[in-house]
Parts: sequence; structure tokens; C-alpha cells
Amino acid sequence: MELIIVVAILGILAAIVLPEFQGHVQQAKEAAAKGNLRMLREAIERYAADHNGVPPGYNLNDTSNISNSYTILLQLVMKVSNSKGELAAIGTEGYPYGPYLFEIPQNPFNRQSGLSLISNGGTFPIEPSGVGGWYYKPQDKEIRLNWTGTDSEGVPYYNY
Repeated sequence: MELIIVVAILGILAAIVLPEFQGHVQQAKEAAAKGNLRMLREAIERYAADHNGVPPGYNLNDTSNISNSYTILLQLVMKVSNSKGELAAIGTEGYPYGPYLFEIPQNPFNRQSGLSLISNGGTFPIEPSGVGGWYYKPQDKEIRLNWTGTDSEGVPYYNY
């Protein structure tokens, strides 16, 4: 009988504590999403500042065509560049710019870091797909979280 009473008390305590814990997990993911977006936006702005206003995703001599997401990854993370936008391995002499990030941060909700590119003249999807980490539109230097739903304050994650 005593054992049943102890188990019942533990069950009641767990029922009280568990919802409180889950709320903090959600708030932590929201804070991580905002922080990751801030890092990405700062890296995009630093790259553009170093390359005469041209954001990652473009060849400096041709801003009509967007590169693929792997090239953007090279521009932001894995390589360094010169004022002409030419890429080289980290530590190469004469390539003073970058890398701007050590890695592309993950979307904390689905743990993906891939970039879905929006072409010149294109618009962001009305609703996020939730597949992939981020939507990036080089033309406007805009990046968005690719996740559905709203945060604890009712703000859509997609609008962060």
C-alpha cells in the first residue's frame, strides 16, 4: 500500500513539472532560431560589405544569376575570398575575406541546415515546407526560418 502511495505522489509531481519543462524547451528552440537567424544575417551583410554590396549567391561580375546553395556555402563558410569574389582555401595569401561562419547553423526545430534558394524576381513561399533549414533570397539578402507554426507569443516562425 505504501508503494502505491509513493508511486501516486511521484505521478502527481511529474504531471505538475512536465508541462513546465516542455515550455522551457520550446522557448529555448525559439531563442536558438532567433540567434541562428541573427548570425546568418550578419554573415550575409559582412560578405556583402566586403564585396561591394554583392551578397553571397552571386558572381561579382554577374548578379543576374544565382549560384547553387553549395557555392553559397563555400562563400560563407568553407573558403576565403578576395575583392573580386574569387574563392581560395582558408589561409591563402591575398584572400583576406572570410570565412564568415564556421558552419551553417541548423534550424533548431528540424535540425536541418540546408538553404532553399529564391531566384531573382521570385517570392518566398506563402507557407514554409518545413523541409530544409532556411529560405534564402540573395536578391534582397533576406533569409527566413523554414518552419511552420507559431511561437509562444503567437508570431509565425516564418516571420522571424
